Order: sequence, then C-alpha cells, then structure tokens
Amino acid sequence: MSLNKLTLALSLALFALPLTALAQESTEAPEAAEEAPAAEAEAASNLSWNLSVTSDYVFRGITQTDFQPALQGGLDYAFGDSGWYVGAWASNVDFADADGPDLELDTYVGYGFAPSDDWSVDLHAVRYTYLGERDAYGNIDYNEFFAATTFNDMLTLTLAYAPDYANADISSLYFGLGGTWEVGNGVSLNAGVGHSKFSDDVGSYTDWNLGVSRSFGPVEAALTYYDTTGGYIDDVFAGDNASDTIVLSLKIGG
Repeated sequence: MSLNKLTLALSLALFALPLTALAQESTEAPEAAEEAPAAEAEAASNLSWNLSVTSDYVFRGITQTDFQPALQGGLDYAFGDSGWYVGAWASNVDFADADGPDLELDTYVGYGFAPSDDWSVDLHAVRYTYLGERDAYGNIDYNEFFAATTFNDMLTLTLAYAPDYANADISSLYFGLGGTWEVGNGVSLNAGVGHSKFSDDVGSYTDWNLGVSRSFGPVEAALTYYDTTGGYIDDVFAGDNASDTIVLSLKIGG
C-alpha cells in the first residue's frame, strides 16, 4: 500500500461555550437558596462535550468517509460518583455508495470503576445508528458491547462483541490494545493494534495505528498513521477502504 499524502489544510474556528447560571429571586430560607447554585454547579461539572474536525474518519483501520474530512461531536453525562454515564456522539459518513447513509449517531450507556489506584475498568454498550440511507441500501444499525481495562492511565485493553454486526446476520469480536505516553514538551505518543474477527467464515483482519498529539491552548492536535492487513480486507473491501493513510485531527472539549 502506498502512503496517502494529506492534500487538505484544515482550519478550526475556536469558540468558548461558557456555562452561565441564571440568578432567580426566591423566598426560600438562606440555606436553601445557597444549595441551589451548588447543585447547578455539580450538574454542570457532570456534563462534558467535545468537538473535532478530522481529515478522515477511520474506524478500526477502515475509512468511514471515503478518505474525506469529517466534523464530529459528542456529549457525555456522568451520574455523580456512581460510575454510571450516558452519552451520544455523531459524525458525517460516506461509504462510497450513492444510496448509503450520511450520518452516524452513536448512543451509549456505561459503568466505570477503579479496583485499585493503578487499574480502572469500563463496561459499556453502544448503539450505532446510521441516518440518511435510501431504502435500496438497507438498515445497517447494530449494537456492540465493550469491556475495557486501563493500567495507570496509559495502556488500555479492549474487548468488544457485536451479536449482529451491521445488521448483516453475522457476529464480530474485536480485541484491541492501545496506549498514550508523554514524551516531553507537551507531546504524547499514541499507538494501538486491534484484531477483528467475523463469524460464518467471513474472515478477519488486523489494524494498527501510530501517532503523536499535542495541546495548543484549548485545541488538541493529533497526527496519526493507520494501516490494516488480512484476507478480509482484500476479499470484502479489495483494499479500497483500508488503504494506509495519515489523519490530521483537531479537537476541543470541556
């Protein structure tokens, strides 16, 4: 596979999303009036958001936008210290089919906990919903269930299972290992490898990535190289959607 050259310069307009509290007169006792802003502040702290622009949306080594840019964003809400959280994330998609969907919407619920100071565990379920497809394309919505454990906030092992992958009457099993390491001067090294295996003799393939990231004020910039290998890629995608590529992404969040 030949290395794709980035031909598009991306720019991101930075903006702030301040959370403002509205003061409201009340006849309640002073103690109750003081508790309301505190409760609002706690609710706001449980809500997080992210917005990013990327030169290509790559999922497990496969482009989801036909090697074109994507605008992505998400919202998460954590239920205090209970460990439970919910969220939603969206991105434009392009599967190089005129009848295919235009938007991917992922909704999820999860539970996380830390059995020790060095280890954390995350369990969650994701619903992949695709919007904008024509009737001729069919429905490819599906569910996937994850279990992940992280060591020292650096290295994460992930296991994911989809009982009906892409609504195609096949199941998929994914193993992934990835990590992030600070190397100095605000620069982090990111690397990962994953293996996807499908039922009914559909096949399997391996994906991997290597990149660097750095924060510039509120913006996190990342440059990542992706590649894949395996018979599944050659037989199903003919290499077209899995060519090696370099992706530039810019992300803000709060």
